[in-house]
Amino acid sequence: MPFQVTNSPFNEKQVELLNQLWPTLTSAQKLWLSGYLAATELGSVAVQQEVRASKEVTILYGSQTGNAQKLAEKTGEVLKSRGFHVNVSSMIDFKTNDLKKIETLLIVVSTYGEGEPPDNALPFYEFLHSKRAPKLDHLRFSVLALGDTSYEHFCKTGRDFDKRLEELGGKRLYERVDCDVDYEETATTWLDGVLNELDKQGKVSVVATPSVQVKPAALYSRKHPFQAEVLENMNLNGRGSNKETRHIELSLEGSGLVFEPGDALGVFPKNDPELVDLIIQEMKWNPDTPVSVEGKEGSLREVLLSYLEITVLSEQLLQAFASFSRNQVFHALLSAEQEAKRKEYMKGRDVLDVLREFGPWEMTPEQFVSSLRKLQPRFYSIASSLLAYPDEVHITVGAVRYEAHGRLRKGVCSTFCAERLRIGDKLPVFVHHNPNFKLPKDAHTPIIMIGPGTGVAPFRSFLQEREATGAKGKSWLFFGDQHFVTDFLYQTEWQAWLKNGVLTKMDVAFSRDTDEKVYVQHRMLEQSKELFRWLEEGAVVYVCGDKQRMARDVHETLIHIVAKEGKMTNEQAEAYVTEMQKKKRYQRDVY
Repeated sequence: MPFQVTNSPFNEKQVELLNQLWPTLTSAQKLWLSGYLAATELGSVAVQQEVRASKEVTILYGSQTGNAQKLAEKTGEVLKSRGFHVNVSSMIDFKTNDLKKIETLLIVVSTYGEGEPPDNALPFYEFLHSKRAPKLDHLRFSVLALGDTSYEHFCKTGRDFDKRLEELGGKRLYERVDCDVDYEETATTWLDGVLNELDKQGKVSVVATPSVQVKPAALYSRKHPFQAEVLENMNLNGRGSNKETRHIELSLEGSGLVFEPGDALGVFPKNDPELVDLIIQEMKWNPDTPVSVEGKEGSLREVLLSYLEITVLSEQLLQAFASFSRNQVFHALLSAEQEAKRKEYMKGRDVLDVLREFGPWEMTPEQFVSSLRKLQPRFYSIASSLLAYPDEVHITVGAVRYEAHGRLRKGVCSTFCAERLRIGDKLPVFVHHNPNFKLPKDAHTPIIMIGPGTGVAPFRSFLQEREATGAKGKSWLFFGDQHFVTDFLYQTEWQAWLKNGVLTKMDVAFSRDTDEKVYVQHRMLEQSKELFRWLEEGAVVYVCGDKQRMARDVHETLIHIVAKEGKMTNEQAEAYVTEMQKKKRYQRDVY
């Protein structure tokens, strides 16, 4: 039967050529041609499938304050621009059953506290370290770990993931990279390495997609902070308080900086001049000696005041000092045998302690400054709403002062703000967006806010925002501090919001006003029935403040309340709270 245009996918010219060719072919030729065409088509499909599989990449992030999330999303954008099919997901949103289907996995994860995973990484971390974790012989992976070398368990969560994936049979696509607080360049090195390995191991060449657009960089950022004028700097605590809590208002006029409730403000402080002068005197140096930091030259005193960390000891710093000392006690302290003693020594001590205790030093000012880490910004929860205070940002700063090892110790940024920051001064700042601590999109959703001390700061911004937008959802605040009379931060504002209905309910705990110390978790237990009723109504719970004590106690109390009022086992209550986290109904900004 001759080919026809009406019953074939060919055009008139092609049909004419086929009808000329087909009658001249033998049966064997026709059979061979049919097989050849079928095999070619199947091969083409197989190649397409192979290409697609080799170009699929899953990126999972665990992030407490948003840094790891931003890096993961940036990595995803770069890979997409190179032609990869990319899935970027928070670890808490990832379905663990899909792990068996993944061939290429990139993990971007931070470590905080005492080497612990971020909240949104914990369920996946626990699954991977459980007996339910599958064999991953098919997997190739790479880990980008974020951390801070001033903490004992530097990048522990990333190291744990890297080790565990290998134990489960995974093969490293690219070696793990550990990032300190200045992570941008190190993260770029990791990404370049990952891309290089993907290109080498992939079965196709990867070309850039011209449709991908690079987002313009913000005018002001961590690397280029805005010089914000100080509009107000007042002590919130009353006379006789054991504390000093500063309410600081800054002008953002002309900056273009924007933020949402739940975001943080990065602040670049200056070191205590008294401490700087003591270091210079101890080493018998001239304060005007010129030194350079990252290619910028300045006097020794100015560089130590404004650019370098002098209050935090780390393993790296002690090792850097080793080459400038012949002190045998110091070298013994750096040995592996004295690891526990060394870690204990670093607690509560600073650079001046080391210089005084382990001299003499054969060190020039230039060698000294090159051993120190850059002075890092300090982050404070933003305590205001842009809708309520356009072109302004407010922060709440608790001054840190304590005695340790025979000397008064001071928090770098907190006492800078309390003792030396004046109205009219300029303060270098930038906005740090935190996508993991946000008001619910539905303004009718009830919210429960738990924030003792300066942890109450973001909730001031929450309520300012809700008042400005006319949100109708119920709100409940748990606040605690030492004394009612002297330490009730923002008292008149809470009372005004209670009166006009923006704040539905408030419970307070002042620990030093009674013989028995009472904290916010005790108030939660007293209100357990109503609190659980709010949870069942879909309330979102927010916790802000100290991680090691308060946040841990609040977490355990929340599980206890769910178990008691929901008539559940402890395991069921834990699963209930974990599900809240997955649905972003339990968010924490803890430190």
